[in-house]
Amino acid sequence: MENNHLTEEHNDGHVAEAHHPSYGINILVWIGLLSLTAITVAVAGINLGSLALTVALVIALVKSMFVINFFMHLKFDNKVFKIFLGICMLTFIVVLILTFFDLTFRN
Repeated sequence: MENNHLTEEHNDGHVAEAHHPSYGINILVWIGLLSLTAITVAVAGINLGSLALTVALVIALVKSMFVINFFMHLKFDNKVFKIFLGICMLTFIVVLILTFFDLTFRN
């Protein structure tokens, strides 16, 4: 069986179709990323006090989810890659929490 660039044949004979978002979706995601970057710059000029880091991390999280899901095609990929990403994110969150506790309770 001959494969083209949109199909992939597995060892069990199953042929998987490659999913690619349309140009319109990619452009909308790109506009969303530009908008979030503009929001980041605007928020940086506002004195939010202790909320500044939280707001910056939330915006960065949303932007990274756009990139991961659409530009890296994780949204259309195998479930095992989503599980690995979840483990990585959980590990990052644990390290971040431990770092904040260390800074808070340091003598």
